[in-house]
Amino acid sequence: MNRPPTTPLGLVDPAAHWPVDALDLDAYLRRVGHRGPVTPDGATLRALHRAHVAAITFENLDVMLGRGVEVDLPRVQDKLVRAGRGGYCYEHGVLFGAVLQRIGYRVDRLLARTGDPAESPRPRSHLVLRVDDGDRVWLADVGFGSGLLEPLPLVEDEPRRQGRWEYRLRHGLDGAWRLQERTTGDWVSLLTFTEEPQYPVDVEVANHNTATSPHSPFTRQRVVVRKDDESVRRLIDREYAREIPGHPARSRSLTDEEYADALAGEFGLALNPAEIRALLDSLPAPDAGAAVAPDVELRAAAGGRRA
Repeated sequence: MNRPPTTPLGLVDPAAHWPVDALDLDAYLRRVGHRGPVTPDGATLRALHRAHVAAITFENLDVMLGRGVEVDLPRVQDKLVRAGRGGYCYEHGVLFGAVLQRIGYRVDRLLARTGDPAESPRPRSHLVLRVDDGDRVWLADVGFGSGLLEPLPLVEDEPRRQGRWEYRLRHGLDGAWRLQERTTGDWVSLLTFTEEPQYPVDVEVANHNTATSPHSPFTRQRVVVRKDDESVRRLIDREYAREIPGHPARSRSLTDEEYADALAGEFGLALNPAEIRALLDSLPAPDAGAAVAPDVELRAAAGGRRA
């Protein structure tokens, strides 16, 4: 059985640095529509993971609205649970980690790289969770946009299907885990991570870079993503695409009205008219070459397949 690392005598368990007292668990369960058991076992973890991905959208719109992103639990909860918004990986991970910890799981927050550093080194700019239910250890990741629908056992195992997608975990020669997805017969590494637990300050620093650096993919384009068993839907600036494994991707540029309707309808985001107007004012015009594909780094960071 794969167990969590032990904490040396005299050191504080990193999980203890992640306060969860501010969490309103009942409000979260209503937000994601979970009405089943909340016992800390594998079945509950799978159900909550699926419910979270289905209910809370991946998006970076507050960065593009000039507000930045905060990753302390009270403000994450206000935004994702009470205000009906989505967020990017740190926000999703902070919220879901608090939920699981409150229920009774052992949770370690881990920082991951998108892709494989052996091919193209990228910073540790993604947050995933290592979850122990007392019987098995899992990789949970509700904040990748186009990643896992369910957690995976944190072992090298047979590939596992989730809807139309197939995933596996592999250990590299460098000792790091690779989360891989099968794409047209080939296995592609989505994430690379080690099992070193992170503290809130580590996530704060990573989030600051992601939300403010001119080199961050999330300070350059507006990104909204939802995934279900059948497809991934992406809205990157005006470019809307729906991707189904084994089928050509279909994309088109949206008008102002279509863009606003998609945010509220298809992506389920509660934005007020002033926020929508500000986003529209910052977008290129529909006829100004809006069909440009997002760059490789942004596709990776938003859960897109790498070229």
